[in-house]
Amino acid sequence: MYRSIESLVKSSQFQSFIIGLIILNGISMGLETSKTIMSSYSSFILTFDKFVIAIFTLEIALRIFVYRVSFFKDPWSLFDFFIVLISLFPANESFAIFRILRVFRLFRLITVVPQMRKIVSALLSVIPGMLSIMALMSLIFYIFAIMATNLYGENFPEWFGTLGDSFYTLFQVMTLESWSMGIVRPVMEQHPYAWLFFIPFIFLATFVMINLIVAVIVDAMAVLKTEEESNIITEVKGSENSIHDEIKELKSEIKELKEFLINKKRD
Repeated sequence: MYRSIESLVKSSQFQSFIIGLIILNGISMGLETSKTIMSSYSSFILTFDKFVIAIFTLEIALRIFVYRVSFFKDPWSLFDFFIVLISLFPANESFAIFRILRVFRLFRLITVVPQMRKIVSALLSVIPGMLSIMALMSLIFYIFAIMATNLYGENFPEWFGTLGDSFYTLFQVMTLESWSMGIVRPVMEQHPYAWLFFIPFIFLATFVMINLIVAVIVDAMAVLKTEEESNIITEVKGSENSIHDEIKELKSEIKELKEFLINKKRD
């Protein structure tokens, strides 16, 4: 029985079934946002949602049965466990937040699709570098926000009246959303040399810092690819060594068989 359940849990067909179920559940949760559809098909959609919860719970139970203690040592398995656990809470008024959190089930695609899992692992590995970049960016924002509040706060209080307003306006400028016609040119009508403030800020915050973030992520993906290649090479070498050992054993057995036949003929 254990072998049968283990082969079922590890089979590609079972994984494909779970992936398909997650995708269908995502579609059904999207349909739940439509009042028109829910007025006609609410019973079917809610029944399907209960079916999905039952299948996910059964899957987790089977994986715990197969992997036992090692299941709770795997971060991805624990992630699946807590996602399914959240789904089991009743979605009434007292636990309304858990009904909203059901959408987290779609994150299970990350755990069942290996390529997604590799990308997320790479992103998690760059968190220390990202934190350093975010700290540097926060410092740049803080310095420029103080300057903007002092320079333009009096004439443009809706954009730079407070430090918080300046932070938000500079964030909009950093995203390059209506930064020129919407903010900088109106400011330049009263402060002709305002471009000397905004152009360096855009250069630092948008082009330099954002590209640093991209560089860190690309570097992490390159490291991940290198590790995968080294693992493949190690596996190939290991298989080659095992093949060589088997060939040596086979040659030794053939030699012993020849000696046995020769001795038998002599007798």
